Amino acid sequence: MKSSSSVTRGLTFFSKVQVVLVLSVLVLSIFFQSIFVQVHAADCEESQADLAGAFPQYWGIDEHSTRFVPAEHTTINATNVHQLKLKWAYGLESNSPRSYPLVTKDTIFFGDSGAGLLALDRETGCVRWRHEDSEADVASAILSRVTESGLTLYFTSRREGVFAVDAATGKTLWKASIDDEPVPLYSGTPLLAQGKIFVPISSEEIGLSLNPFYGCCTTSGGMAAFDATTGEQLWYLPTIEEPAQVIGRHFFFVEEWGPSGVPVWSAPTFDAESGLLFYGTGENYTEPATLTSDAIFAVDAATGQRRWVKQFTAGDTFNMGCVIGGPNCPDSPGPDLDFGAPPVLANNGRGETVLYAGQKSGHVHAMNPRTGDVYWSKHLSRGGYLGGIHWGIAADEQAGLLYVPISDFPSGGHSDLPAVPGMFALNLSDGTIRWKNLQDTDSVAGFWPGLSAGIVAAQGLVVAGDLAGGIAAYSAQDGSVLWQFDTAKTFTTVNGVPATGASIDSHGPLLVDDLLIVASGYGGVSMQPGNALLVFQLVEDSVDASQTNSLEGVASE
Repeated sequence: MKSSSSVTRGLTFFSKVQVVLVLSVLVLSIFFQSIFVQVHAADCEESQADLAGAFPQYWGIDEHSTRFVPAEHTTINATNVHQLKLKWAYGLESNSPRSYPLVTKDTIFFGDSGAGLLALDRETGCVRWRHEDSEADVASAILSRVTESGLTLYFTSRREGVFAVDAATGKTLWKASIDDEPVPLYSGTPLLAQGKIFVPISSEEIGLSLNPFYGCCTTSGGMAAFDATTGEQLWYLPTIEEPAQVIGRHFFFVEEWGPSGVPVWSAPTFDAESGLLFYGTGENYTEPATLTSDAIFAVDAATGQRRWVKQFTAGDTFNMGCVIGGPNCPDSPGPDLDFGAPPVLANNGRGETVLYAGQKSGHVHAMNPRTGDVYWSKHLSRGGYLGGIHWGIAADEQAGLLYVPISDFPSGGHSDLPAVPGMFALNLSDGTIRWKNLQDTDSVAGFWPGLSAGIVAAQGLVVAGDLAGGIAAYSAQDGSVLWQFDTAKTFTTVNGVPATGASIDSHGPLLVDDLLIVASGYGGVSMQPGNALLVFQLVEDSVDASQTNSLEGVASE
């Protein structure tokens, strides 16, 4: 039997060996890490960033929110889309990315919700700079504006407000927030027009309502306008005019307030001819319900004055407290049928400009943009609190089509219609269905394959990502699938961060030049988190993918 002293000596010896081994590994790791960083830094520093040709400028691609990319901005079309190959993958720090990229000749700007705004080398994916002045919660498309001093980027941080950043350096030029609401949530992508930046506003009370001891709710959503050069607030228009009042109590001392809510979740749309700004609203958080919830607003962009408001679902009161049956839930909660997608301005093929709006109820509404009068409404699906029509539709004036993605979760349905997740193409003229391509809900285990994310259209095609992690390009002619890719897998990344693709939601894919860019992964209710930023590029059929920058091999199961 060994003495205690010999055991101690043995343990000491092995402990020393372990320490040496650990230190050696750490030294080697740091050494190789430094080499990796230096290589990538050198790649980015070899040439100055070319900031010309920034596109798109808006969440909806253009001021009308059509989500259509014209030929001068993308070479991808129905004929060559099958040539898309994965070029590189980048591992994000967030598992629920909510941004939309801005692309210049050699740089991709993207908001990583876990790390802030990133400037990535377009060819290699290495980091040019990282914006470090804001919290990490970047949740908008990245906008740009050419000024005398160069290219300025704009984005919103969900809790901090709107930022203006120098595109060359990542330096903050100004930051602005509103003082009109106590707990604002900067929930949608801004829009640049007339030297102003228009910022959608909702409230953190939608989540605070989960707390049974929180006195819910007193805030209103709204739209704010800031000077794009200085960040000065020019006007703020709340969606609820009357102030909230105490309407009851629970637990004897927790005050209940109303009316409240009516958030603006999505980007606005601008019509330069009329000078009008259009946007949709969500539900009231508490009773009494107002006439401005689940509605479309038309506002004078110069003054912030309402021109008209058209409500489509009355009496819709809902907050997150209803999910758990908490005391902050209204006595008669509504169906939660927001307008989560921006309205779209497009020519209907008969020389008329029409405002199209998709609702979570599964309806598409066509309106007169000057008056709000409804030309027609089309009920496509059962709808519900997770869609129906969630993040966005697209208009293809060349084909005379309105593309409508349907989410339609199997639970939480709003109507007696069946759940029909998939892509619909409607005639812009009258809303009749030209074609539809429904998702196969039986073939995907563990994922619901509905189309919730924003979509994007180009010459002869429309591209959509689904909640099961698939991405597909559909023919504008008949809805057949021209190209598809499964992102629900692990990827080897250019930055060495492990990345997994999953549900595609939020802003969806972008087409620009010969690239398709999409963020895969979205943590949420009945959705799968992930952190993969994927860049695809056209590769000619005659070219061996191994001899190009395409990295088909970066995907690994």
